[in-house]
Amino acid sequence: MSLERKLFIDGTWRTTGRTQPVVSPYDGHEVARVHLGGEQEMEDATQAAVRAFKEMNLRSRGERAEILRKIAEGVVRRKDEIASTMSEEMGKPIQYARTEVTRCVSTFTIASEEARRWTGELVPVDIEPHTKGYFALTLMVPLGPIAAISPFNFPLNLVAHKLAPCLAIGSSMVLKPARQTPLEALTLAEIVSEAGAPPGAFNVVNCEPEVGERLATDDRFPFLTFTGSVGVGWRLKQKAWKKRVTLELGGNAACIVHADADLEYAVSKCLAGGFAQSGQSCISIQRILVHDPIYAAFEKKFLDGVAKLKVGDPKDPATVVGPVIDAANADRILSWISEAKAAGARVLAGGTKQGNVVAPTVVADAEKNLKVSCQEVFGPLVTLTRYRDFEEAVAAADDSSYGLQAGVFTHDIRLIRLAAKRLHVGGVMVNEVPTMRVDNMPYGGTRDSGIGREGPRYAMHEMSEPRLVMFNLDH
Repeated sequence: MSLERKLFIDGTWRTTGRTQPVVSPYDGHEVARVHLGGEQEMEDATQAAVRAFKEMNLRSRGERAEILRKIAEGVVRRKDEIASTMSEEMGKPIQYARTEVTRCVSTFTIASEEARRWTGELVPVDIEPHTKGYFALTLMVPLGPIAAISPFNFPLNLVAHKLAPCLAIGSSMVLKPARQTPLEALTLAEIVSEAGAPPGAFNVVNCEPEVGERLATDDRFPFLTFTGSVGVGWRLKQKAWKKRVTLELGGNAACIVHADADLEYAVSKCLAGGFAQSGQSCISIQRILVHDPIYAAFEKKFLDGVAKLKVGDPKDPATVVGPVIDAANADRILSWISEAKAAGARVLAGGTKQGNVVAPTVVADAEKNLKVSCQEVFGPLVTLTRYRDFEEAVAAADDSSYGLQAGVFTHDIRLIRLAAKRLHVGGVMVNEVPTMRVDNMPYGGTRDSGIGREGPRYAMHEMSEPRLVMFNLDH
């Protein structure tokens, strides 16, 4: 019998009379039944967040930091349970589920440290004759309650990247989790409550998209943070109108491997960056551009590595490639591969599926207008392309509507500088894959990949504004 999970609103568990199944994409078994919220539940959660905002805003830095520290400890205590549920719920290989739990602990710990030193600055206003004797400072104040929508692929740590900075600045939140993977957010709500956050500080409303859109249109939320697909993200931004918005959207990340790179190292990194958790990451490598003098050697080593990847059961600690999230996405990925083959591209590995498990796929000679090249695959597929000149490679890598992260393998500082200047992305990883993310760094993209930055300190700035206080103590 599967688990029944309720919504978490205003510090209490709420039933609604309507439930939805959460189904394993690997073998189809029902993991849980989760209650579905409607307009009333969303309204109740919103009112709770408005009330809790006033209380959280009165908490001292030290008190907020202590709540965040206790949340991190709560996640540690339940790490095995959370990782196991995540692996079942979305088919994430258990090794990556455990890594995500560890990263979540880090995210809350970093936010706890940032909460203690969260401050504004002194402003030197005595620069004119009439302001002699004046001084000023800024206070960083939260905008108000935060509306948040999270995706299925990192159902714990991407919630943490929204919630941790929210609590650190003294705000409150209503979260709509992805309907495929709501269980981690509900577990986190329980941990947050146990850590001493006031009722309403974190509300989780599993609901249908049309109900969740209220988070974008409701003026009681001055800030919306969204991670998900490009089309939905930009549409919500239009609906948000006056609201400040952070969007973390898609990508089709490119990685350049130059002739002076450490070949073995680059291959091993690209294998992990392209195929870990079935490529279901916005910064998964999708396009690998390899310098002509080493292309043949790279291709051989890469294909040898692909053949050795463990594919299948996400519960197996050795599995790298498990299922994609559902049958529709598995079918879509194979249709894109078929389109590429029909256009003359060569499928060097993979191109098949078993159930929702798509085999790790390598495509060569794919024209840039094909979906596997210019859109986001969000699956275990990479393309290989050879280049002659580094500037040509940078131009090809940058020839995209996306701009999240890119990787460059070279030891030539001049080439590194060129790539850093010309790649219109949020982050350039040198001798590393674009899939790299450290939880304290500013993370976000340009162009269709979104606006704003995450990472606790950077998200705290997005969610706050400076309030000037000026002093004239001579009168």
